[in-house]
Amino acid sequence: MSGGVYGGDEVGAIIFDIGHQSLRVGYGGEDSPKAEIPTSLGVWDDPTESTNTPKKRYNIDVTAIQVRRKDMEIVSMMKDGMIDDWDMFERLAEYTYKQRLHALSEHHPILMTECPWNTRVKREKLLELMFEKFNVPAMYICKNAVLAAYANGRSTAMVVDSGATHTSAVPVHDGYVITQGIVKSPLGGDFITMQCRQFFEEKSIELMPACLVGSKDVVRERDIPRWTKKPGPPPTSTWLSYMVRELLQDFQMNCLQVADSPYDEDVANALPMKHFEFPTGYNDDYGSVRLMIPEALFDPSNVKGVGASILGIGPLVTTSVESVWKCRGNWGQFLLARL
Repeated sequence: MSGGVYGGDEVGAIIFDIGHQSLRVGYGGEDSPKAEIPTSLGVWDDPTESTNTPKKRYNIDVTAIQVRRKDMEIVSMMKDGMIDDWDMFERLAEYTYKQRLHALSEHHPILMTECPWNTRVKREKLLELMFEKFNVPAMYICKNAVLAAYANGRSTAMVVDSGATHTSAVPVHDGYVITQGIVKSPLGGDFITMQCRQFFEEKSIELMPACLVGSKDVVRERDIPRWTKKPGPPPTSTWLSYMVRELLQDFQMNCLQVADSPYDEDVANALPMKHFEFPTGYNDDYGSVRLMIPEALFDPSNVKGVGASILGIGPLVTTSVESVWKCRGNWGQFLLARL
């Protein structure tokens, strides 16, 4: 660990912004990340190892994960927004430095983001790994909600963050998170993906990822698809589930849209149709469902299997502000003005 002090604009700092679904990494001061890498890795035992406990091998990044291997499981290193598997994170960091940044870790200080509810034990483990394994010269860990507020020119704000596994409302005052006011909901991107999957299952539409499709014929809209399966080793259930999720997320990004006002069926029916073709060749136009599925983030009351205690984004913010008001007096009014 260096005794020098880092400051100014030309420090060459590397930013690690880690979430449940992906790691975004790049250089401080640039407009966008250099790379976005999935935090789910392909894990398999090396059969060439002669020891009683086979050595684990990892497939990292989008292309490597899509390679179908016998007995390769897809495993996430994250749990509840925090790093859960440190060996996998170490492999991911090595890959990031060598293959995506082409940089030496000891030459660049780093800024690492963390969720507001990260624990001291995990924070100390992260510092130990980065200093002792990667020899970084300097490191700073900051709450992602604080950085989001600063990015919008505010030191006091109510930050609503909707990620893969949850949506959170985090109050920030003068650059510090008010932990008593943090409110989380399990509704996030994965929940929307699950809603899309249920919608297609009800329509009896087969969800087959592109990497398993060998060939397909052109068919008319809503006709039964004609396709052949690509030969290869049988996939594991976790790998197949991950690939189907990628397909559903492609549909989400191309077709779904958040309404400007509470969901109205007449407005949704007047929405222009969006065409989408599946890897098997099946294709159709989608209209009102484009607004109906994302509406569950704001009003989950009409979704099957969702308990009444699960909060939408509006009640989430209200509950957080009320918690701040109880413990911090009039700070709540400042937060509402800076949502």
